[in-house]
Amino acid sequence: MAHSPQNMFDLVADVEAYPEFLPLCEDLRVRRRVESGEGVETLVAEMRVGYKAIHESFTSRVTLDRTRLRILVEYVDGPFSYLENRWAFHPDPAGCRVEFFINYELRSLALRMLMGAMFDKAFRRFVEAFEERADKVYGARAA
Repeated sequence: MAHSPQNMFDLVADVEAYPEFLPLCEDLRVRRRVESGEGVETLVAEMRVGYKAIHESFTSRVTLDRTRLRILVEYVDGPFSYLENRWAFHPDPAGCRVEFFINYELRSLALRMLMGAMFDKAFRRFVEAFEERADKVYGARAA
């Protein structure tokens, strides 16, 4: 990414803005926010996602480690058996290298069958949405 690691961290950490630009995200509410010192903040957030007739909500615990430029998202409640994703933002000559990992499983077999392929496509769209949002917030990337 042609933006600084700090800028990209701030962009991803601004979870309340997700409904403005993230595909499928219909609403996001931070239910609790706790500063634990040394640049670490923990949020409990509820996200509502939707696609056509399917609408689901889930709750996650989001740990924002501003000092290490890392974000950990852990599943709390909703339609998943488990969900974990991690972000890390590293300096790069072009600006920033974003490291992203996600591991999840939907609880319902029917929902897994219905949503499985769509989730993979949606995650690709999420990457594009974050890139476009970064360009909008911080200025267009260099050609």
